[in-house]
Amino acid sequence: MMRGTSLNWNDLRFFLAVARAGTISLAGRRTGTDHATVARRIAALEQALGLQLFERNPRGYELTRHGEDILAMANVMETEAIRMEERAAGGRAGISGAIRISAPEGFGNFFLASRIGALAAAYPGLSVEMITIQQIVALSRREADIAVTMTPPPAGTFIVEQLTDYRLFVYGARDYLASQPPIRSRDDLAGCTFIGYVDDLIFTRALNYLGEIRPHLRARVQNSSLHAQLVATLSGAGLCVLPAYIARDEPDLVAVLPEQLSLVRSYFMVADADMAETSQVRLTRRFLRDLLEGTHDFFMGSIE
Repeated sequence: MMRGTSLNWNDLRFFLAVARAGTISLAGRRTGTDHATVARRIAALEQALGLQLFERNPRGYELTRHGEDILAMANVMETEAIRMEERAAGGRAGISGAIRISAPEGFGNFFLASRIGALAAAYPGLSVEMITIQQIVALSRREADIAVTMTPPPAGTFIVEQLTDYRLFVYGARDYLASQPPIRSRDDLAGCTFIGYVDDLIFTRALNYLGEIRPHLRARVQNSSLHAQLVATLSGAGLCVLPAYIARDEPDLVAVLPEQLSLVRSYFMVADADMAETSQVRLTRRFLRDLLEGTHDFFMGSIE
């Protein structure tokens, strides 16, 4: 019940941030506010409503039954508020806070990093964070707000959208290929050194390429970094399976048996359903969708 103190919509915004983040500190980062202010606004909201909205425990803030009820109503209010702000601003609301995007090294470093500045430029109040470490980032634990991944989650309350397919070929440096016997079939690959991921650090089956190229094929030169594999291939250390959109900028790389040896993988965009309609996540999802429009040929490569 209301206790006579007026309800402040900004307090509901902080309530939503804490409910989604699970901690005061992460909610502060996402809203661009110090944690003391977040805690104060939550206390003010609880006082205004006369309800305890969170249980505080060592893991963070968990919603009470009353908090769950308020969350459903606050989500609706936020959606309508965003629409009004965007209409008043001609479709571009004054977004602030932070957005964290997780992406595989290839997509993150060789595609998104050179283009993400457009998002920051469009929304000056938004802090944009990218994670490109080679591991699966848990959206459910709020380690990222949006994940670009090669393998969509098998379960959970997530919104999954396919961004694009991409093609990979086997590549070698011109000097390396000139020093080896001619490669006319898959069987000729047996005498070649292969460069690839460290076997026990392959975190998704989508990166386990070599068995699809030739049974029992194993990388003798292994590295957890795709960039390091690219550099090793350019140096003449051996052959490597690489995305075509990365190799296209390296004129010294030659695709080996491209009509026979190619793989196709996909990039998916994943967001937690509870976060998907927050202003930062919704606009960033739209930005990524727009960014991938018309890039099919870029990602699928060519065998010419």
